[in-house]
Amino acid sequence: MDYAPLIAKSLEMRKAAYAPYSQFSVGAAVLAESGRIYGGANVENASYGATVCAERAAIFAAVNAGERKLRAIAVTETPCGVCRQVMREFADPKSFEIVVAKSAADFRVFTLEALLPESFGPEALA
Repeated sequence: MDYAPLIAKSLEMRKAAYAPYSQFSVGAAVLAESGRIYGGANVENASYGATVCAERAAIFAAVNAGERKLRAIAVTETPCGVCRQVMREFADPKSFEIVVAKSAADFRVFTLEALLPESFGPEALA
């Protein structure tokens, strides 16, 4: 897979972050099964529990556009556990790729299964 467009979008989205409390700006870009890329940035809140991570913002943008299956995500920081679980809702853990990118040239790739082993997904409720 060519990660360059996904990484570029995640780095671009980092500039849109609203992080007045932590000064920790994160950007993400998710690749849907349709081939479209959706971006998101973290949005902090004075009530910390209301903060939304960049990964979830990107995934929610994709879902709101009608996407239901995701192929990969690029993010400028390692995803938290809540974001990994949200990824699991819309992705196959064995094939979904998580690209953690510091820059276009400096990145690592993981499967969701590697970062969320023994995960709980929709099929567990069938």
